[in-house]
Amino acid sequence: MSLLSTLYPLTRRALFSLDAETAHELTLRNLARLQRCQLTRPLLEQRCAGKPVELMGLTLRNGVGLAAGLDKNGACIDALGALGFGFVEVGTVTPRPQPGNPKPRMFRLPQGQALINRMGFNNEGLDVFLQNVQRSTWRQHGGILGLNIGKNADTPVERAVDDYLLGLEGVYPHADYVTVNISSPNTKNLRSLQSGDALDALLAALQEKRQALADRHGRNVPLAVKIAPDLSTEEVDAIAETLLRHRVDGVIATNTTLSRSAVEGQPHAQEAGGLSGPPVHELSLEVIRRLHGRLAGGCAIIGVGGIDSGKRAQEKIAAGAQAVQIYTGMIYRGPGLVQECVQALQQG
Repeated sequence: MSLLSTLYPLTRRALFSLDAETAHELTLRNLARLQRCQLTRPLLEQRCAGKPVELMGLTLRNGVGLAAGLDKNGACIDALGALGFGFVEVGTVTPRPQPGNPKPRMFRLPQGQALINRMGFNNEGLDVFLQNVQRSTWRQHGGILGLNIGKNADTPVERAVDDYLLGLEGVYPHADYVTVNISSPNTKNLRSLQSGDALDALLAALQEKRQALADRHGRNVPLAVKIAPDLSTEEVDAIAETLLRHRVDGVIATNTTLSRSAVEGQPHAQEAGGLSGPPVHELSLEVIRRLHGRLAGGCAIIGVGGIDSGKRAQEKIAAGAQAVQIYTGMIYRGPGLVQECVQALQQG
């Protein structure tokens, strides 16, 4: 376990005295500083000896990844990778910079070990994102990197495909896999892209562009789609059928939820935005189980949502996922959660 993991309980007390978004930004800045300095870099390094996992044609060091959203601009890839992850996903990035939604827009719910955010894809845009990605050495040292793309808030949903195509073209040469985020609840009408003709048209356009990019770059980069937990069984079935028809490599299940039933009455529970943490765990498990039955191995499943222990990581795998991602659990538990989950998956 890294020294950072050991000290995290003390660090958390200080961070939780700050506004949630301020603490988030301060953490990322300090992680980047620790990684840049040779003297402090060992504080981050956490060796997690898990078993390799095959996912979307990629070989992961272990099956525990970092979910998108923590490092939207790809500024801390090396520092985050050093915490023991088998794969790291950064973004969501949009073609143009955007400030996101008005502050305050992130809230802690300590009683439920949860967060609510309505960030709205705040990021510095594709150009800055790619500069950060290219400065990182994570991939050069065998790390697997996922780049997560979205649409700008002011791009009409009818033209969302244009933004996703720009994003795919930009990140393609620098990614081990690309995730298409169509499930954030914080960009107006974005979730409508998960259904029917809209999803069909989006995936058709992305697969055509991917084939052209594969020919140009001489490598085929896997494509994953991130979906919401707030879907009916009929909607999950329709998504599964569309993913198979377009030969999408992976599905990330799931994003944050709009449901508040598990945190009703808690402070900040009625804030608008997506709820993450343990209250999402069962919702995501239901989606994973349904996908597992419908996809029948034709599309990889990455389980995310509410993993705050090794046991819950195991439950995601038992439901049908091949790998997992964490985010909110690490805010409450610290980097030691990575090692706990890796060990749990190692034990089966």
